[in-house]
Amino acid sequence: MPKQNQSSILYFQFVGFQNPNHLKIPFFCLFLTIYVFILFGNLLIMILVISSQKLRSPMYFFLSHLSLCDVFSTSNIIPNMLHIVILEMISMSVLKCFLQFYLFGSSTSTESFLLTVMAYDRYLAICYPLHYFSIMDFRLRLLLAMGSWVLGFTVTLIPGILVTTLQYCGPNVIDHFFCDLAPFLKLSCSDVFVVQTEIIVFSVPIILLPFLFIISSYINIFFSIMKIPSTSGREKAFSTCSSHLTIVSTYYGTLIIVYMVPSNGHLSNINKSLSLLYIVITPLFNPLIYSLRNKEIQAAMQKIMWNRNPI
Repeated sequence: MPKQNQSSILYFQFVGFQNPNHLKIPFFCLFLTIYVFILFGNLLIMILVISSQKLRSPMYFFLSHLSLCDVFSTSNIIPNMLHIVILEMISMSVLKCFLQFYLFGSSTSTESFLLTVMAYDRYLAICYPLHYFSIMDFRLRLLLAMGSWVLGFTVTLIPGILVTTLQYCGPNVIDHFFCDLAPFLKLSCSDVFVVQTEIIVFSVPIILLPFLFIISSYINIFFSIMKIPSTSGREKAFSTCSSHLTIVSTYYGTLIIVYMVPSNGHLSNINKSLSLLYIVITPLFNPLIYSLRNKEIQAAMQKIMWNRNPI
């Protein structure tokens, strides 16, 4: 047998959501509309942060990187998912599937680290307001942002390599809408216990530790906010954190369930639904929750739309 993963299959077939025929077009239009809004909202955030002098604070700098990560991650998954929805079943080469899995894992890890950095930024801004800008200078924010990207694409190499060491002898049908960990483990004819355990353990520094860091940051933020004497001051401080905490809870909650809780192989529909939360819904809501409700973002948008004085 060839040594190329010792696999006898050359491609995977995806069955996706297995919707009735009369729902194919509505689902296709729904996901296409969501994808367009994701691209528009996140690209708009990046353009505004780059072009506006009023959006040069560290918070908006990290938001622009989060938007870039959302555009990258959704563009890796959704176009292929649209083909699956409309065609019901499509094929993808094994090599291309491994690549999609690696890029998906890299963008997911990068977003996890960026959300952690954003929590640290909010912690400094609220707990150490007088020293915030001296600590979070341009050098540190650039180091944190670039470090999130480099670390995200580096640490994912290990799970990616582990998946490629498995043997795939057939069948080759993936009951999902993208190349994810659970379908790989289900289709493999190797003993997946060791690989599954290694990936769960390796998920701890990627998912669990950042999540715990964010929770601890917000505990300190909460106690600092409660020390603010004025009610309006407390409300303003809470408003800058509540949206971030909502997205963090949804994002990490689904990641922990899908990748850190062992699956018995009978939860494919649940995994699909959970995957939609952090692949489709979170990138859609990020611009709305983080930025588009923000008065400074709205002011920057109005100046660009109405072509007023330079920003």
